Amino acid sequence: MKKKKFTRNIEDFICENCKTSVKGTGYTNHCPMCLWSMHVDINPGDRSSKCGGMMEPLGAVSYGDEYMLLHHCSTCGHKKRNKTSPEDNMEVIIVLSSRPIRD
Repeated sequence: MKKKKFTRNIEDFICENCKTSVKGTGYTNHCPMCLWSMHVDINPGDRSSKCGGMMEPLGAVSYGDEYMLLHHCSTCGHKKRNKTSPEDNMEVIIVLSSRPIRD
């Protein structure tokens, strides 16, 4: 049997980086204001990671009209790409997109 790769969790949270109160949609992966995240998943939404470290947004890459963020865990070094959402702070995305990304 194939393991499910995505679990939808609708969770509200306070961003550990900028203290913004975030209303989750079940697809919310990061703070829409500062774009920081937390290393809580192995597969999206599963909350199986024991790390819990802060995930810094290192950069953003555009694919047509969409952007992907590259997050880096400040605790364990794990890197993960994540889609942006329409609620995300475009000014921060633009700044991040000007940085070279080193996977």
